[in-house]
Amino acid sequence: MSNAITTEKVYDWLQGVTDPEVPVLTVLDMGIIRDVQLDTDEKGSVTATVVITPTYSGCPAMDVIGMNIRMALLSRGITKVNIEQQLSPAWTTDWMSEEGKQKLKEYGIAPPERKSDDALDMFEDDSVACPRCGSEDTELVSRFGPTACKSLYRCLSCKEPFEHFKCH
Repeated sequence: MSNAITTEKVYDWLQGVTDPEVPVLTVLDMGIIRDVQLDTDEKGSVTATVVITPTYSGCPAMDVIGMNIRMALLSRGITKVNIEQQLSPAWTTDWMSEEGKQKLKEYGIAPPERKSDDALDMFEDDSVACPRCGSEDTELVSRFGPTACKSLYRCLSCKEPFEHFKCH
């Protein structure tokens, strides 16, 4: 069995790097990893370049995510880790994995769900199902939650407050 560091191994290791603002999600669940490139020099030292796209411009979690990626890879024998941010195309919740959306729901955060591709629908309020009881009888409490990527809702059926990961 080879001990060579491969791109596939790096992606496996990235499964252990979580989002500091939503720790139930990995960076792969979030879809922010855009590319991984490996270079090996003549001495066998491996340099990894990991390209990430922030969920929001100026997202404060990106520095922590970059540091956590760097630590995860350095601890597994990669000699040097470069983190590059790619701003275009902009991140979208469409890049989130279905498994990640399910993890959000189980964690008590309503996952983003695209209801329509009609551009005029972006001016309508979302109908957001409660992640606890499944009811769509919910109301928006605040468009801004504890982080810029989430809003606050209240379920009118089970009376529980919950966060919603905004579509964008």
